[in-house]
Amino acid sequence: MTRYNPAAIEPKWQAYWNDHDTFKTPEGAERPKAYILDMFPYPSGSGLHVGHPEGYTATDIMARYRRARGYDVLHPMGWDAFGLPAEQHAILTGTHPRDTTVQNIETFKRQLKMLGFSYDWSREIDTTSPDYVRWTQWIFLELFKRGLAYQNEVPVNWCPALGTVLANEEVINGLSERGGHPVERVPLRQWVLKITAYADRLLADLDDVEWPNSTRIMQQEWIGRSEGAEVHFQVVGHDASIEVYTTRPDTLFGATFMVLAPEHPLVDAITSDRQRADVTAYVEQAKSKSERDRQASKDKTGVFTGGLAINPVNGAEVPVYIADYVLWGYGTGAIMAVPAHDERDFEFATAHGIPIIEVVSKTGAASGAPLAEAMVEQGIAVNSGKYDGLSTAEFKARITKDLEEAGKGRARVEYKLRDWIFSRQRYWGEPIPIYFPVDTDGDPRVGAEFSIHYDEPMAVDASELPLRLPELDDYKPGKDPAGVLARAADWRFFRKDGRWYARETNTMPQWAGSCWYYLRFIDPRNESEICSRELAERWLPVDLYVGGAEHAVLHLLYARFWHKVLFDAGVVPTNEPFKKLVHQGMILGEGGQKMSKSRGNVVNPDDIVDAFGADSMRVYEMFMGPLEATKPWSTSSIAGVRRFLDRVHTVTARAEASARSDAALTRLLHQTIRKVTDDIEGMRFNTAISAMMVLSNELMKLEQVPTEALEVLAKLLHPFAPHLGEELWGMLGHSPSIQHQAWPEYDPALCEEDEVEVPVQINGKVRARITLPKDATQDQALKAAKSADVVAAQLADKPLRKVIWVPNKILNLIL
Repeated sequence: MTRYNPAAIEPKWQAYWNDHDTFKTPEGAERPKAYILDMFPYPSGSGLHVGHPEGYTATDIMARYRRARGYDVLHPMGWDAFGLPAEQHAILTGTHPRDTTVQNIETFKRQLKMLGFSYDWSREIDTTSPDYVRWTQWIFLELFKRGLAYQNEVPVNWCPALGTVLANEEVINGLSERGGHPVERVPLRQWVLKITAYADRLLADLDDVEWPNSTRIMQQEWIGRSEGAEVHFQVVGHDASIEVYTTRPDTLFGATFMVLAPEHPLVDAITSDRQRADVTAYVEQAKSKSERDRQASKDKTGVFTGGLAINPVNGAEVPVYIADYVLWGYGTGAIMAVPAHDERDFEFATAHGIPIIEVVSKTGAASGAPLAEAMVEQGIAVNSGKYDGLSTAEFKARITKDLEEAGKGRARVEYKLRDWIFSRQRYWGEPIPIYFPVDTDGDPRVGAEFSIHYDEPMAVDASELPLRLPELDDYKPGKDPAGVLARAADWRFFRKDGRWYARETNTMPQWAGSCWYYLRFIDPRNESEICSRELAERWLPVDLYVGGAEHAVLHLLYARFWHKVLFDAGVVPTNEPFKKLVHQGMILGEGGQKMSKSRGNVVNPDDIVDAFGADSMRVYEMFMGPLEATKPWSTSSIAGVRRFLDRVHTVTARAEASARSDAALTRLLHQTIRKVTDDIEGMRFNTAISAMMVLSNELMKLEQVPTEALEVLAKLLHPFAPHLGEELWGMLGHSPSIQHQAWPEYDPALCEEDEVEVPVQINGKVRARITLPKDATQDQALKAAKSADVVAAQLADKPLRKVIWVPNKILNLIL
């Protein structure tokens, strides 16, 4: 008998699938559709580790299962290939990022094919390819045309030594995380996408998707919609007012000071001569901190400006401070501070000796004594003039109305969500298809002085897309905030109709290509439009989207934003791109820590496949536990899964076409079909595998194994272990491919047990278990119970007072 040999079986079937286009997406629209999508990977130089294929295996099971259930399945794969690692490699080695990317893609693709995933490779896309960049740039021009892409001077973390803008997470105590170089906050011209214009829709449409509740909450909190009031505080001695937004206008009578962000444009105007030196020093100090550091700091530092503002509800003059915990990019860059009812304001007021006035009470009576801490809950108004005694909700509505009538404020909705800073001062990204007029007396390409009119952006004509990156010998960021591309003078400057122009030298972020790739998979070779409307109507939305929870906010939010813009443009027919979302859990290293090169606990799938086979790895990853759970890897545990597949191969070799399933086996077959079917639908893959293990064990016990039973097992196992599934199908005398076979059906009546095991309780404690015909009567149950020695002994000593019988469930005897 031939032994199970994955090293021979798996390459054979991979070649068959490739030669026969087994997984090519069907054309037409007669059958139901299933668009099943992975969050496509960034092709790093290190290739896959065993954690990566977990989600890919889950979607592959669903794709193979849906095909067997009669669906047309779109299951594609591609590469999110722009990004910083390839550029950094280019800086170190001089290798063009494109060359590095191609090599990395070859490694990833080889590994994915090695694992038997049923992707339609004819739809493969790469976000760095000119055909793809063309349409990414086209979407940017749609945003620009609709007023959703604009330029703005934005405070950023600029590192002169690294020559680039750093994210808040990359700045620690005023220094770059990489290299420890000084970082300063400077205003920089940036392209910004107006995602806030879609804030309400992004929030409301979360009701239309089947997403994990935790992800929905994270998106809601990131958007951060709140209702409150805009309030104007007149600045004493100046023809200016400070605008604040507050969700608690009911606390206005307790506002005893104000705080401006150090970058607020009024700081210089309202600062007194006496305070100017301190204010200037504080402003300079704040420039060295990232927004993240400023918000995280527990030290509530600040400086009095010397300026005063008038509280609009009681006319009190309140001091105006600057403090770095207030950010210019959030809200209005100014706050009214109510120390009695805000913990941060309470700490600041205590540190700076500012009055603390209680204006909200839980009981409706002012405490009269100094407050030991801020009371942040809602309550009843006190020390608030004519509003005393009102509940928080009543007070907020009343005072907002009064402020509007007095011209001192208005009701307002605010969001935490900020517009998306889209520029990057890097090389390896999509060029932004914008250019600007240039004033120059000579040729700016060869050193003539020039002036660029950034206030007159012009769109590259769509017929000229894609705008390609220039070839460079040096990819290192420079000290020029205009970015690496500014050094490519022959590319940057060009003449048109007798005038010089300059291309935009910032590039797009890596997010750009991943915002819409699901759409291009639908129609990847279309040269005339981003996607045909007919095919978009056929395949959208994505029915199942699987990826890591680390993308729960930004990737999903940005993709939803672009999708809604394309919906408004008539490109897509649905309001949301992804119907159902599932996050696979993380697979940790053997010691329970996250896999990383530095820990030396990364497990290469090539090694696992060499030792156990791809199907063993696939089944093991699904058997480890619930898909969404975090699980530690254990190479030694794969052996148990491999033994299971060995048993299935062995028992299939014993198939007897003339053998028939008896009643018990028939019942088990139908129960297994029902269990595996229900579990796949619910993506409970570990328990589906358990059910198949039970069936295989029972089949191993038979002297003659019916072919019909093994055919069922092969079909059930195929989505999990596709190479072995194909091999089993051939061993049973069938021609390939098992993927073309219909999913087995079960008869609910045949799933029912003829007998049930029922616990027998005596005075509430289980004393025995009896086997009864299904739906046995109370008399039958009592007779069977009395025949049990333990029950008979109890009944011999004490009279039976009461019998409680729940059919098929329990028998309770009260003695």
